[in-house]
Amino acid sequence: MKMTENICSCISELDFDQITTKQLAEKAFMDCFSEQGAMLLQLAEERHIDITDHPAMRTLGTELGKNLLAQNCPGFMKLSMAMVKDVQNGVSTGTTEGKLKRMDTKDFNYFVLTDNENMEKSFIWLRQFPGSENYMSNPQKFIGKKFRIKWQDVEVYVPNAKSYYTIKEVVGLEVL
Repeated sequence: MKMTENICSCISELDFDQITTKQLAEKAFMDCFSEQGAMLLQLAEERHIDITDHPAMRTLGTELGKNLLAQNCPGFMKLSMAMVKDVQNGVSTGTTEGKLKRMDTKDFNYFVLTDNENMEKSFIWLRQFPGSENYMSNPQKFIGKKFRIKWQDVEVYVPNAKSYYTIKEVVGLEVL
């Protein structure tokens, strides 16, 4: 898709040393996206989407994001990570809200939330966090409840994959 290529090209030309906050990352993405306004209008028209239909336009934007990922656009990968994270003391942190879908118990417990778009997000419970004792005896009773999880990225080695991966560790949990 030409629009995806143009957005990727724009993002890849960004000076990432100047993008130091989540807000700057979001602005940079929107600037690149906005440069393709004419193509966006044409694409919306081809798909019979009214540009004032915000949910439909958000779906179109999500599709473009997926195309950027599928295209392995390195600039987009770097920029999208900056858009969803805050960095405090050199550690990437953030918050995510959603409904608890299930607790996965493997070597560690994982809180699996679903967001507003029914996408699953997984967070590992590695260490004690404020209130963690509330989830030790019967975490299943919280299934279906809405949560806000505070997390931090942790890089771990996964022996089966023979590689390092970044996972989200729970550092705070709040029932909403």
